[in-house]
Amino acid sequence: MASRIEDNISSQYFEAANAMKSKRARRRIVAYVESYDDIYFWRTVLGPFENEQRYFEVMLPSKVQLLRGKKSVLMNFIGEHVGPDMIACVDADYDFLLQGSTPTSKQVLASPYVFHTYVYAIENYQCYASSLHDVCVAVTLNDHHIFDFEDYFRRFSEICFPLFVWSVWAYRTGNYPRFSLSDFNRVTEPGGFTMQDPEASLQHLRRKVQTKLHDLQRKFPGNKDAYLKLKDEIKALGVTPQTTYLYMQGHHIFDVVVAPILGKVCRMLQQERQGEIYQAQAHSTQKRNEMSCYENSRQDIKVMLKKHTGYMGSAPFRRLLADVQRYFDSISPPA
Repeated sequence: MASRIEDNISSQYFEAANAMKSKRARRRIVAYVESYDDIYFWRTVLGPFENEQRYFEVMLPSKVQLLRGKKSVLMNFIGEHVGPDMIACVDADYDFLLQGSTPTSKQVLASPYVFHTYVYAIENYQCYASSLHDVCVAVTLNDHHIFDFEDYFRRFSEICFPLFVWSVWAYRTGNYPRFSLSDFNRVTEPGGFTMQDPEASLQHLRRKVQTKLHDLQRKFPGNKDAYLKLKDEIKALGVTPQTTYLYMQGHHIFDVVVAPILGKVCRMLQQERQGEIYQAQAHSTQKRNEMSCYENSRQDIKVMLKKHTGYMGSAPFRRLLADVQRYFDSISPPA
């Protein structure tokens, strides 16, 4: 009973609590998020909008049952449990691209109190290609550019894009049992990436994608017009062939694609820095001390990926900020 009461606290409760405060007290706005990692991400989104009149408390949807996930967040936004003092902040998943063709997609897109990432999930922002070199520097303390992340993920995206359109089509039309997100992820795993020949992984990926495309065209003959129409719609929503990786499943991109590649790049940068220390004209004791200092200063790759904010200049993140700004414009009293 206690958990149900807490989970169903309506926005009117927060509005009433705010009304009881002094007029000079700041307004408290509760932001429900899906998981612990989301708390930090959405704090980076909402923090800049805090001022003398308002502040946020970013939290999970339940402190009693420790509920997590998108459904748990959105359950607080049914019927009367909505309002300007309580907002939901969720991953877009495919719901943005489905454009209201499912109940969850409709709820995410229609409610003025639900904000979504535009990209598939926060992990996609964390894997933003333009910021990955900075992550390498944070991990290895070596600023040598030895790999072009932007070029690699541009080409990776261009290879995946035709199959990505099929994936969205499958979920829009209810054909996902015949081409699921897991199927799509298996095909789009590069595999075999090496620093010596990164091109080989892209060629391997291209062969797998082409094979699957031919398979889908065989399974769904006569689908060309619907496919081309959806491709144009997806592009109109902001997805480009060069940025497809931002809209693919976030955990797949983070754990299976980006983290392994980043690990190999960082390993080479670490070896380069260690070699410089070994070759330095210094006493052996100095070298040992320097090596110990360097080793103690290095950071964990996944931690740095989750904590950096180099994605804040990206186009989808700017769209998210614009949504938050419109929300405040709509609830702020006229000057």
